Amino acid sequence: MTILALEFSSPQRSVAVVNAAGVAGEVIESGVGATRALGMAEEALRAAQLEREQVDCLVVGLGPGSYTGIRAALALAQGWQLARDVKLLGISSAGAVATQAQLDGLTGKVNVVIDAQRGEFYLAAFTLSAASLRETEPLRIVSRDEVAARAQAGEVLIGPEVTRWFPAGKIIFPRAAVLGRLAHGRTDFVAGEKLEPIYLRETTFVKAPPARVV
Repeated sequence: MTILALEFSSPQRSVAVVNAAGVAGEVIESGVGATRALGMAEEALRAAQLEREQVDCLVVGLGPGSYTGIRAALALAQGWQLARDVKLLGISSAGAVATQAQLDGLTGKVNVVIDAQRGEFYLAAFTLSAASLRETEPLRIVSRDEVAARAQAGEVLIGPEVTRWFPAGKIIFPRAAVLGRLAHGRTDFVAGEKLEPIYLRETTFVKAPPARVV
């Protein structure tokens, strides 16, 4: 299966073409605009010497992270499915960070820390070994104090921007190549309208007051 993976949840955005043999093409850029999604996909396909018609599955990093970036990747995947009827799959970007840490040789407990705005953070904990990766604490929103307490206790903090707040942390970005790797063997594909960003805050709406009669 030929997979086109899109990871736009962090300041480092990437697109990769992955097949059974490994990564066939990859484009990584930092600080790019969301509108580069299609351009990066085309570059990755050229690097892999493939055409759009040869893509069997699109995989998208669902975040948490940059809402605009994730939405751009989702829009591209949804439009691609409408045009080509490909398979779609969404994968947690926090899980991709943990997998990248494992590939980088980190072992033991790691805390994935991602900015949630409002002075809060998304946090998930994983236990890594050379042969396995296990989520030990599911993703949730926590205060800065809770993350700081883990840092002070000597726990390992990783994430795409973690050193902005916790200098002892280790910068690790989620990568499209890892998403493609995680997607191999998966069969839980979804329709485009079922792909949603991971956003743990409860959505609230304020109803506008009725128009005033003059």
